[in-house]
Amino acid sequence: MPSLSIFTQEELTDCIHLYINVFNAPPWNETWTVESAEERLSDLLSTPKFRGYTLHIDGKPAGFIAGNAKRTSKGMTFYIAELCVDPSIQGKGIGSTLLSHLEEELNREGMESIYLLTSPGSPAEAFYERHSFSRSDARIVMRK
Repeated sequence: MPSLSIFTQEELTDCIHLYINVFNAPPWNETWTVESAEERLSDLLSTPKFRGYTLHIDGKPAGFIAGNAKRTSKGMTFYIAELCVDPSIQGKGIGSTLLSHLEEELNREGMESIYLLTSPGSPAEAFYERHSFSRSDARIVMRK
């Protein structure tokens, strides 16, 4: 039976391995190591106004969502930094469950908006569009 819990330091090791399995596989094909993934997720956990949830199946993390709230001139907004689901069980509603739970909690608290970054044309973009996310005309991503 799936269960949701707050993402905590105690789950970090299991979530590191899940993170590596997700993002080192297609379509992302990144090169995360245990050390770099641990640093990424540890930093996220220690971010002010952090919020995260883990979905467990048979006592093991099957997916997690995490990010942090930020103050804007119009109120609070939430940045989803990570959402990942075990590749062997993607497409079974785990990501949707995590996202819906987070949205319900944030709505209950009066969060003004939610935003995230993802790769254009990726399966993640289509996933977020199915959940009523749209491209923002107010912001662009720039890099150097």
